[in-house]
Amino acid sequence: MARWIGIDFGIVRTGIAFTDDTERLAFPFATVPTAELMIALERLINESPCRGLVLGIPNAWGLALGKARTHSTEPILAFQAKLKQRWPALPIELMDETNTSEEALQASIAGGMKKSKRSKKGALDNVAAAIILQRFLDKRNAL
Repeated sequence: MARWIGIDFGIVRTGIAFTDDTERLAFPFATVPTAELMIALERLINESPCRGLVLGIPNAWGLALGKARTHSTEPILAFQAKLKQRWPALPIELMDETNTSEEALQASIAGGMKKSKRSKKGALDNVAAAIILQRFLDKRNAL
């Protein structure tokens, strides 16, 4: 089976997550400098069959209605276009990322991550990517 890859895109750094082969659970993978993101994705996609990519975007529902763009909306949509150009055969799904940073913080606290590690820049981006990806899986599996 193939897996999905989740992306919490940022201008400076980006969190990456992926699913298990059954496409039921999402796992944090890494946080990488955004300048190195395409290389990291290339490796993941070549390493194991990929079903598609899930890209977090703020207020996806508002965006679908032509409203509620944020400062990060345009860079995310530009990155989505870059993904489509590089991997035209893969579906690129958008998933709402509202509150994922707060959820990632709470999950890291519940998981016992030390405050010193949580406070490092980028420490939670891959967890946020896993939350975005899990939202996608839960929505898809509920249908």
